[in-house]
Amino acid sequence: MIIDLQKFIAEERPFWSELEGVLDKLEKRPEFRLSLSQLERFHYLYQRASADLAKIKTFSAEPSTRAYLEAMVARAFGEIHETRQKPHRLAPVHWFFTTFPRTFRRHINAFWICLTAMLVGSLFGGFVLVADPGSKRVILPFAHLHGDPSDRVAEEEAAKEDRLEGAKSSFSSYLMTHNTKVSIFTLALGMTWGIGTLILLFYNGVILGAVALDYILAEETAFLLGWLLPHGAVEIPAIILAGQAGLVLAGALIGWGKPVSLKMRLREVSPDLVTLIFGVAIMLTWAGIIEAFFSQYHEPVLPYAVKIGFGMLELLMLILFLSRSGRRARK
Repeated sequence: MIIDLQKFIAEERPFWSELEGVLDKLEKRPEFRLSLSQLERFHYLYQRASADLAKIKTFSAEPSTRAYLEAMVARAFGEIHETRQKPHRLAPVHWFFTTFPRTFRRHINAFWICLTAMLVGSLFGGFVLVADPGSKRVILPFAHLHGDPSDRVAEEEAAKEDRLEGAKSSFSSYLMTHNTKVSIFTLALGMTWGIGTLILLFYNGVILGAVALDYILAEETAFLLGWLLPHGAVEIPAIILAGQAGLVLAGALIGWGKPVSLKMRLREVSPDLVTLIFGVAIMLTWAGIIEAFFSQYHEPVLPYAVKIGFGMLELLMLILFLSRSGRRARK
């Protein structure tokens, strides 16, 4: 095949430059998507550059041009046959409604283990309170829980002043930061191969079970549900999710006989740990707002039925969100 090399290069150079421009854009902006017409044009440019490379390989006088074409064709081949998922840049809505619930479901077994630990702790706390009523001062960490539940209910319902007037924002901020610190600590205890994480969840379950049974035995169930459900429907699952993240970390440390180095195992789970703990932080932010601005108000200011209904609606929406959100549509 006889061709005028300089004329050939001059005619084809604009097509090479166009292909190089598209490749530069795809490599600098991973989130960039080509339209159908752009894809067809890109594929045409790739095929044309490949054919030009085959032609120019027969000449030894243009090694630099051949090297340039080889590199560009290789780049185009890599983009066409790319199998990695493109990252979503600055897409918090996609992260929250897709990545977060998918990550939760991917490690659902760890969640069930953490839920079981808290439930067992709740049963134990209730049993200890029944067996030894005097242990309430030892089990329960807050002074306002040491007294008779009926006395506290009467005091709360008879209150004429807003105890949190002017302090709702600061109280809400305190709840958010404190509970988030506890959640991060729960995750970090996964470094004890998960033992510390399960102990902390068990302890929180003991407190929850003792408080719940104390109010139920005092026939103050409506107050208990109206007080705990609005914020607890989100706060308690958030703490369990933090424990789930702790067990994911523990699983990476243990390895379970996988022929993979510890460094690689930690690198593999680190995105899931970040996703779970950030999701927990968002849940606790919501719970802190609800506890400061809603949960602390009781009858006659807010009917218990309204507070209980609100809390159950939150719990139902949370279950649907974690179990259904982010699922791919199926035919």
